[in-house]
Amino acid sequence: QVQLEESGGGLVQTGDSLRLSCVASRRTFTPVAMGWFRQAPGKEREFVASKRWAGGATYYADSVRGRFTISRDSVKNTKIYLQMNNLKPEDTAVYYCAAQRVGAEGYDSWGQGTQVTVSS
Repeated sequence: QVQLEESGGGLVQTGDSLRLSCVASRRTFTPVAMGWFRQAPGKEREFVASKRWAGGATYYADSVRGRFTISRDSVKNTKIYLQMNNLKPEDTAVYYCAAQRVGAEGYDSWGQGTQVTVSS
């Protein structure tokens, strides 16, 4: 596994923006993909967005498409961002960064999570 560390969460109001960051501990780590998931209180963890390293394809959950953007740092190969615009109370959750290593089936490395709270 690779250690992942998220940052950037916080308390904001409806309509505000936040940018989450996630960095992997290993500089030479080249994943198949990295992504973001979230878990709201009393709910299961759900997919938010992901980005594949080869080709750069991005994927979004319907609930965030058009408001959230996942991107990769242009300098640091193992750092990704989640730009969240027009936040809604239903976006309130703990957001987790995840990575899929080469040879792994699915995401096999996870961060500890960062709390995002959107007040109405």
